[in-house]
Amino acid sequence: MNPIISKIVEYFNGKKISEQYPKWEKNLAQLQKRIEFNFHDVTLLKAAFTHKSYLRRKYDDHKAPSPFERMEFLGDSILGFVVSRELFSRHPDEQEGKLSKLKSKIVSETYLTLKANNLDLGKYILLSPEEHSSGGASKPSILSDTMEAMICAIYLDSGIAAATRFIKNHILVDYETTVTRNELVNYKSILQEYMQSKNQSPPNYVTIAEEGPEHHKIFVVECRLDGKLMGTGKGNTKKTAHQEAARSACQKLGV
Repeated sequence: MNPIISKIVEYFNGKKISEQYPKWEKNLAQLQKRIEFNFHDVTLLKAAFTHKSYLRRKYDDHKAPSPFERMEFLGDSILGFVVSRELFSRHPDEQEGKLSKLKSKIVSETYLTLKANNLDLGKYILLSPEEHSSGGASKPSILSDTMEAMICAIYLDSGIAAATRFIKNHILVDYETTVTRNELVNYKSILQEYMQSKNQSPPNYVTIAEEGPEHHKIFVVECRLDGKLMGTGKGNTKKTAHQEAARSACQKLGV
């Protein structure tokens, strides 16, 4: 067995999660049908869908490396490589700058979350009770990380060709339509470039309120240009609220 695979499998198998196996294994069997890929070693898939919060809550093992985090790390690189190669081949006349912007949208948290939701990945992730109750199965950060961990699992199980097939069939499908969706447009960047073209000061974003309970906060952000209020945005993260405020400012400016 490949030493990398061996280490992940050894660590994961050392954690007794048998009480979850009957229902979970059935669910993971359904997932394999959905993604059109059957694992030779299903332990890799289990490792990819065992969130760090579950292991740390169940076993209080904070020093041991999390297979989920390690697989997310490698999956991110594999995804970036495959997407770059595919865009290079599919857009022979595009300049590097356009390809870079397109790639950044495809590998973004927002885009991967959309694709993860298409596959209902949230229903397969093992989370700690606290993370589950706070809506962890629908959090963009967890869904996008799980997508990357699954790409790594496919790669470790069957190689780069299998990972490429998955990415082409489930992530790059309809990408040209998907990246134009409103939530994938970087309004902060657009507004920043617009202000630079006018030789004006960059936008200033101010969080004016935090609403709701701690586990489900809504942030309210204002976008100001030279001290003048140009847009307001709300979101469950400051990043989202900033984008909404910038979008409002762009609309007001006709950008």
